[in-house]
Amino acid sequence: MRLLTYLVGRSADGFTAGPDRQCDPFGFDGDLKAAVLAEYLETVPGHARRPLGVVSTANRWFDTVVMGRGVSESARAAGADSPNLWLRQYVVSSSLKRPASGVDVVAGDPAEFVRGLKPRPGMGIWLCGGPVLAGRLLRGFDKLVVHRRPVVSGAGVPLFHAAFDPAAFTLTDFRVFATGATVTTYTKQ
Repeated sequence: MRLLTYLVGRSADGFTAGPDRQCDPFGFDGDLKAAVLAEYLETVPGHARRPLGVVSTANRWFDTVVMGRGVSESARAAGADSPNLWLRQYVVSSSLKRPASGVDVVAGDPAEFVRGLKPRPGMGIWLCGGPVLAGRLLRGFDKLVVHRRPVVSGAGVPLFHAAFDPAAFTLTDFRVFATGATVTTYTKQ
């Protein structure tokens, strides 16, 4: 059975991006950057690879990515119509009519869609965000990997947007980096 992992970066105060979906890479340097490039290379989008000196596209954990429309639009605004060509890409949206080449649109229930993906052959499934989709898929997560960076945003896009319905996870790994960043891994109880 394939696992659904929400791997996401956030500020110390819980935001994944600024109010206008702007991303600030503050804290994504040094040993955290080296760890992400070594462990989760397939999550580095195409438009960021050249500046980071990345040429390889070997997949270690994931062969599929599921993202919300806002994440997809942010990637397109950065010049990446199809940000993860080495992964099977799905954008969850009920209104997106013309996806980029190599991207499939999921217009129905994302939880049902992911339940259908899990038993298929392949590697893991990466949930790339956004907060509404993360909230809708919360009960389907097998793993939650959070990169917390040492910056306070003050406002922005939260990690989740969902109704109050606590979901319990077990801490399975915690690392502190010299840059002040942390990576916390939780698995579903």
